[in-house]
Amino acid sequence: MLLLAIPFGLAIGLIVGAVGGGGAILALPVLVYVLGEGVGPASTASLIVVALAAAVGAGARAGNGQVCWRLALLFSAPAAVGSLLGALLSAQASGRVLILSFVPVMLAASFATWQRAGAGREVEDTGCPPAAGWVVAGAGLFVGVMTGFFGVGGGFMIVPVLAVGLGFAFRRAVATSLVIITLTGAAALASHLATGAAPDVGITAVLAGSTMVGALLGTAVADRLPQQALARGFSLIVAALAVFLLVDALARGGPPTA
Repeated sequence: MLLLAIPFGLAIGLIVGAVGGGGAILALPVLVYVLGEGVGPASTASLIVVALAAAVGAGARAGNGQVCWRLALLFSAPAAVGSLLGALLSAQASGRVLILSFVPVMLAASFATWQRAGAGREVEDTGCPPAAGWVVAGAGLFVGVMTGFFGVGGGFMIVPVLAVGLGFAFRRAVATSLVIITLTGAAALASHLATGAAPDVGITAVLAGSTMVGALLGTAVADRLPQQALARGFSLIVAALAVFLLVDALARGGPPTA
């Protein structure tokens, strides 16, 4: 079982490093359906895995000045508050409710990613764009709630918000997203641990280690791969996983929560 975590971790890390998020939307199903974790422990483990991968990716990109630190911090502060609320709601929900709630989020992420890829011409990077503080804070609060409730890093929503909503060049959006994922993921993890969450240490450690390696590889090759192809491939994977989760939840009641 531990050996299975390595290739999946590498794949998750490649996605995080290359496109600035989306790894957790795959980590949760992998932990539940491949590695045999319950939804509750898996949601906590996914936060650990993706926060560490994002930290590695952010560190690799920060040196070239692509991170908008002010906006990242402004986004992350309300997101931390939202993550606490999301974690409290998550503790009260059954595994079936979590999965059925997760499916439309995955489909929306898939559609948004496909649309962003279709818009795909390279935007000139003119630096960090101006943004109204209340808009950034509101977006951060919403993403934080999603992060805490589902145990996801939020990058699959953050990158479109930055690139489409706030006018970031794509690579700057990716770099800034990785910082935000690290901060919001750490806050959501603290919230989960405070509510008594207990992920499997061995599985989490192996998956996290391989995901960090994958994140390094993802950041190294991202500039050499067509971003449109990466985004559209990811959107198809997410859509397929959403359909699988929906069928499983309706047919079998979803995965165990223990």
